[in-house]
Amino acid sequence: MAALARTGLLLLVTALSFLSRFYRLSEPGHVCWDETHFGKMGSYYINQTFFFDVHPPLGKMLIGLAGYLTGYDGSFPFKKPGDKYEQHHYYGMRALCAILGSCLVPFAYLIVRELTGSLTAALLAATVLIFDTGCITISQYILLDPILMFFILGAVLSMLKFNAVKDRPFSLSWWQWLMLTGVNLAGALGVKFVGIFVILLVGINTACDLWRLLGALDVSLVEFGKHLLARIVCLIFLPLVFYTTLFGIHFLILNKSGPGDGFFSSAFQSRLIGNNLHNASMPEHIAYGSVITVKNVRTAGGYLHSHWHLYPEGVGARQQQVTAYLHKDNNNLWIVRKPEHNPDLDDPAQHVRHGDVFRLEHKETSRNMHSHHHEAPLTKKHFQVTGYGINGTGDSNDLWRIEVVGGQNGDLIKVLRSKIRLIHVATGCILYSSGKSLPKWGWEQVEVSCSPYLKETPNSLWNIEDHVNAKLPNISLEVLKPSFPEILLESHVVMIRGNSGLKPKDNEVTSKPWHWPINYQDNPLIPGINPMNLRCTASKGLRFSGVNETEYRVYLLGNPVIWWLNLSSLILYMLLLCITAIYLQRGCQPIHRVKAITWHILLQSFDLLLSHQAAQRVYAGGMMSLVLVCAYSFYLFHPLSYGMIGPLAHDPQSPMAGLRWMESWEF
Repeated sequence: MAALARTGLLLLVTALSFLSRFYRLSEPGHVCWDETHFGKMGSYYINQTFFFDVHPPLGKMLIGLAGYLTGYDGSFPFKKPGDKYEQHHYYGMRALCAILGSCLVPFAYLIVRELTGSLTAALLAATVLIFDTGCITISQYILLDPILMFFILGAVLSMLKFNAVKDRPFSLSWWQWLMLTGVNLAGALGVKFVGIFVILLVGINTACDLWRLLGALDVSLVEFGKHLLARIVCLIFLPLVFYTTLFGIHFLILNKSGPGDGFFSSAFQSRLIGNNLHNASMPEHIAYGSVITVKNVRTAGGYLHSHWHLYPEGVGARQQQVTAYLHKDNNNLWIVRKPEHNPDLDDPAQHVRHGDVFRLEHKETSRNMHSHHHEAPLTKKHFQVTGYGINGTGDSNDLWRIEVVGGQNGDLIKVLRSKIRLIHVATGCILYSSGKSLPKWGWEQVEVSCSPYLKETPNSLWNIEDHVNAKLPNISLEVLKPSFPEILLESHVVMIRGNSGLKPKDNEVTSKPWHWPINYQDNPLIPGINPMNLRCTASKGLRFSGVNETEYRVYLLGNPVIWWLNLSSLILYMLLLCITAIYLQRGCQPIHRVKAITWHILLQSFDLLLSHQAAQRVYAGGMMSLVLVCAYSFYLFHPLSYGMIGPLAHDPQSPMAGLRWMESWEF
């Protein structure tokens, strides 16, 4: 009977969760907040178009799959928030996120029940998630958050279920929960790198469990070895295989050239259909007289570039600009020349080798790449790089020495694959792409400088991408395509660099950690900035849709009653923890006395006036009151999640006017 009741309660909270997440799921019928990113990425999978994102691919792959299975053809552009979906089938992608977001409630219910053994505590945990407007909103749109949380809570639940059957080692259920834990770990990391934290949690739990087994005298060393091997297979090897397979599928599907090409190396791009390097042929090693393009290996580092425009007065020497440009262009072409100014063009091809000194002559303007002791335009501790000379005639500041990373004297320079440094002979500085955008006089292209600091970074490394030399035989670039381990490693390097480079843009609203638990928001309207484009963390409050009273508005804000009750509970818990620690330190043993004292402190002398039965009724009434408070607060704030039209909350005529409890809330 008790088991039936528990099952009934689980089904009840699950049903309420699905109802609250699927209610008005199709509204609004336009792009909301980050749907413009993740919906677009789902379209890229359907169209097999390569793109770059700072997160691993699983979440976007699932979004694309959901769209494909529900009739979406990948043709909607997802340009900006507010664009109407019209006839496009977007519901399936939202439904996937709603399904996974709905699963968080039963997961939380089961996790708390496993941790505490208390049905009441489990119901309370489910209740606060069912009625939290923030959790509902984040689950109703095409976002990665509900997918990530599904795998995180799935990993925690699987770990706890495994702990519950650890007295039955190597049974079917033991293996089932151990393997599910590993799969969920891979899933969490496969959606976002922050999944590493649940991996850390499971790792600590596993280490403690193994340490306990090692100290159990009834467990032989052979038996302990089996336990250790099982955990290595299920919690390390299996997740790695699953995670690596995700990327294999990712690369297999996204085989067409797209907006992500420029973030990756030339060798990586050669595998993408439609890229100019795909199925191309060119000489394998560069030689004097070769016409080449030189690409910086930094993420979105750009091509070495020059044009007729000069640096303006007051910006170093007034010579021709040399920059890095992110797009293919004839001004990216350079001719490799010998140090002497008038080489015999009829000489047989002579390869350039590691350690050689040479000149780079800009093909369009016939000026040599040049450096000197004038400071760079933006990076003031670096030297300026310019185009100098007439028809290839310049001076000794035009000479550069080429070195291959990890190379030795005499090594050839291979297109696509060799990473090279270009060292200025006269000053000893190294050619460098700073990543900083020049002002309008530099066409907002990327600054190229010469760094006196010889530390090896991606900014100072380059590779040869295009190569033309009529005196050399061509080879197919198929033979230079990187292997799967190489593109897997490169994709992670690019993602990590992309994550480390994420910084707030001008006029972009950000939050501070202390804003989160109190639902504080500080995003006043900024003149000239569309509030729909403001970005901040969800817990601060954020416009998902709409700005003015005539628009359909959705506002991401956690249910303040639930959030503030949670914060109060954490403070109370810390207080009780401190009191308990003090009593233990004072020698108040055994633990049942500590419990009695803690209960006495909580109720003060109130429990002395009540019988045990009356105290239980008070407890039950208190729990019921909490549930009702959560439900009523949800009733008050539910328009934030499900949408509202009419006067804004600062207008006394607005039905939400009385709910603007903090001046910073802008709904």
